[in-house]
Amino acid sequence: MTQALPILSLAETRVLGVLAEKQRTVPDSYPLTLNSLVSGCNQKTSRNPVLELNEAQVQATVDSLKGYSLVAETSGGRAFRYEHNIDRVLRIPSQSVILLTVLMLRGPQTAGELRIACDRMHNFADISSVEGFLDELAERPAGALVVKLARLPGARESRWAHLLSGAPAEELAGPAGASAEGAYASHDAPLGEVAALKANVARLEAELASLKALLGRVCSELGISPEAG
Repeated sequence: MTQALPILSLAETRVLGVLAEKQRTVPDSYPLTLNSLVSGCNQKTSRNPVLELNEAQVQATVDSLKGYSLVAETSGGRAFRYEHNIDRVLRIPSQSVILLTVLMLRGPQTAGELRIACDRMHNFADISSVEGFLDELAERPAGALVVKLARLPGARESRWAHLLSGAPAEELAGPAGASAEGAYASHDAPLGEVAALKANVARLEAELASLKALLGRVCSELGISPEAG
């Protein structure tokens, strides 16, 4: 990498996750058309939270990721198609890309959950193998890409979360003993409400990305810089 990776929005990690997932689960359809990408982003299964992004929002998100070289556009048939460049940009092995993919699509997971969820994309020999790749991602010299979260009350295993969107809420809340009310507030809310809030945030982020892309095109046509004003 020649530059630091930006903090990605929920919509951006969803698009990246879908591209990486479909590359391995439906290789005959990869790279994906915009319509296929929208369907994958809004899929009801194996997604947390479930989102409802429209075509314009996904296109704006793709354009944003292209600016980071994380997504590339190719022409095939009558429609443009899109593919991810996660492994080349982050310089990590395919097994690590797959683990990040599941974390981007499903949220925090234990090593055991990750092994099961990754099965269609890669068959990890055992949980120790999963933990080995997670440890490498957490100790990556260029910057950690995952973090091991504090174990929840009553849980037998700790969960892992990706850091592509910055520190997860569990980490920002602080140590478990510091403030039970603050540290576990997110777990007190009904999961449906939390998912709905996350979906609304993703929608707003995508709309903002769409407006930025539109502003960029207008400024380009007028021959002025977006920062000029």
